[in-house]
Amino acid sequence: MDAALAPRVALLDGFALEVRRAGSVTVLDDLPRGAQRLIAHLGLCGRPGRGAIAGHLWPDVPEDHAQGSLRSALWRVQKVVPGLVEVSGGALGLAAGVRVDVREFTDWAHQVMDPLVCVDAGSPPDVALRGELLPGWYEDWVLLERERLRQLRMHALEALADKLAAVGRFGEALQAAYAAVRTEPLRESAHRAVIRAHLAEGNLAEAVRAYTAFQDLLCTELGVGPTALMTELIVRARSSAPLAAVRSPTG
Repeated sequence: MDAALAPRVALLDGFALEVRRAGSVTVLDDLPRGAQRLIAHLGLCGRPGRGAIAGHLWPDVPEDHAQGSLRSALWRVQKVVPGLVEVSGGALGLAAGVRVDVREFTDWAHQVMDPLVCVDAGSPPDVALRGELLPGWYEDWVLLERERLRQLRMHALEALADKLAAVGRFGEALQAAYAAVRTEPLRESAHRAVIRAHLAEGNLAEAVRAYTAFQDLLCTELGVGPTALMTELIVRARSSAPLAAVRSPTG
């Protein structure tokens, strides 16, 4: 498939299929639900067998009914975008060259979490900061992938923040760390990334302010305090500072 003409499947922030024809892009977001579910499943799960697909997409009907629904969905997909789905024996998969935003995001996340990859290769794509996978879809296979991607996004943003801070790009590091905080306000590791970025820049007062704000948030929401791991970041920084110009985080 010609890469310049290859379709693109969007699953983050909702389903859409982008088709390139005659130099223009058409967004197909009104496909029948069965066709959408088939494309989304293949975009997330690779090249599963027909039986596995039918069982995941139509789990509450007899097997012959599920297989019939699969054939109908496949026919609709091939009618709208011929060649989008490849059939190989008993397996189905998206054609080679079809882009999927979830796959692009996953590739980026694995790169940025790899300690051997240069930080410049880790510039976050737009999808890194966008919403959840297929909002409004509640099938088990979607929920599992949604949680996997949420965790992957958080770890990638935290790793990116540390990499950027390590090379002196402190503003960008804080943007990445706060993107993680916005996604999960009660996640301590995201707040630790914020504090590490402030400390790397030499802003002890900002680090203490971030610690105190998180401490207050935890107390209000959960009735607990930060872990020793987080408190130690501030204690170590204060002990090495030439002047104790800020109050103790545990005071």
